[in-house]
Amino acid sequence: MAYTQEEISSIVKAQRKFFRSGRTLDVNWRIAQLIKLKHSVIKHKEMLMKALYEDLGKSPVEAYLCDIGPIITEVNEIIDGVKKWARPERHFSGLMCFPSTRTTVYKLPYGVSLIISPFNFPILLTLGVLAASIGGGNTAVLKTSSKSAASTQALKKLIADTFPEEYITLIDGGHDTADMCLAERFDKIFYTGSPAVAKHVLTAAAKNLTSAALELGGETGNWCIVRKDADLRDAARKIAFFKLCNAGQICININQIAVAEEIAESFLRELKKEFIRQIGTRPHHNPDYPKLITDAVFDKCTRLTEEYKDRVVFGGAGCRETRRFAPTIIYPVNENEDIVQHELFCPILPVVPFKDAEAERILEVISEREHPLSMYIFTSDKKWANRVMSTMQIGGGCINEVCIHMMVKGVPFNGTGHSGMGAYHGEWGFREFTHPQTVLTGRTHFNLPLREHPYSGKAGEIKMKLLKIFEK
Repeated sequence: MAYTQEEISSIVKAQRKFFRSGRTLDVNWRIAQLIKLKHSVIKHKEMLMKALYEDLGKSPVEAYLCDIGPIITEVNEIIDGVKKWARPERHFSGLMCFPSTRTTVYKLPYGVSLIISPFNFPILLTLGVLAASIGGGNTAVLKTSSKSAASTQALKKLIADTFPEEYITLIDGGHDTADMCLAERFDKIFYTGSPAVAKHVLTAAAKNLTSAALELGGETGNWCIVRKDADLRDAARKIAFFKLCNAGQICININQIAVAEEIAESFLRELKKEFIRQIGTRPHHNPDYPKLITDAVFDKCTRLTEEYKDRVVFGGAGCRETRRFAPTIIYPVNENEDIVQHELFCPILPVVPFKDAEAERILEVISEREHPLSMYIFTSDKKWANRVMSTMQIGGGCINEVCIHMMVKGVPFNGTGHSGMGAYHGEWGFREFTHPQTVLTGRTHFNLPLREHPYSGKAGEIKMKLLKIFEK
């Protein structure tokens, strides 16, 4: 459906009217909407999985593991916790505010939210963010990706079957439609996608001083470091699983691996074995292996493989008709080559060798580039790994594991700098879609003249002495 600016303005206006009715402020009402969302996801599960297969070639198991299941888990967490999170906080006002003793912090929704979701996890990254918006008490306009057309149509039906348009609605279309949405005044914008488009989103948000959260992949990609003391078989098994997942089209996926040269050949043997064990010798013909979202992405893989053909040590083949491209290892790659200077978002995996004793230099290389959304370290030196993870400016990551840090309940998922701003999941999503509002309750009796004029003479001297007491 093609939208006009007037139609989108009308949708936003209707949602603002609905929000101002005060209906979304009732936490029990929000919980009822979350329950409806959960039941609707379960009811439409087959439709959603079919759409994910059509768009990205995801098998039912992968679709449930990476999209459907996490949505249900996220909604359940918000249902269980939102009453506690939304409860007003009571604070003692302090002696400086005497005779007032009570201050309250209310957690109020922003209002009308705009959620712009990407193609790579079109179901999860639409409905997962929507759950946070609902939990916070907002209305929502959803703008889904035109690249994942089947998922967009499935979501449109799910939303229309579940919620009235003046509360939640989905708008499809391309970049022109997204720009029409951004031209409207929203109260909160949540965008998931690339840093380049995020700059455009922030520019539009700035015109109305709209609060914005960004979940981005990171401009120079996520690193994985494999030290010489790592369990190579375990590292290879986990890295292979992760790179196969969604054919590498994941914002937190490994973009390049830095491997200690002392064990590089051994590690590569294990990694090749794991790719074959998990997906077979002809992955681009395996129906369980996801496909690339567009022909353009497939062509990028072909171009990169041709450019580095003398260093392709595994994979390198694809089927353009099905848009499946085999996981492809390129080795050796220098840390300064172009292929490791930007996010690849595909199944190509450059491997950068380094001397294990120079691990700190690799960390300097990572630190000098844009902040990654994730980083992964494989080593038996937990002290070193903990120091690195507690000092690097990254969105998050794992030690001797991949990706599952974002599945832990009660912790935030976020980026920093070019990998994003803001956070969500569970209570952090509730916080992202609400603003804390502080209200002090004053009293009409026993008010002291301490804050009032005069500030000079004897009265001023007495007031200064009293004020200094409050400093202690």
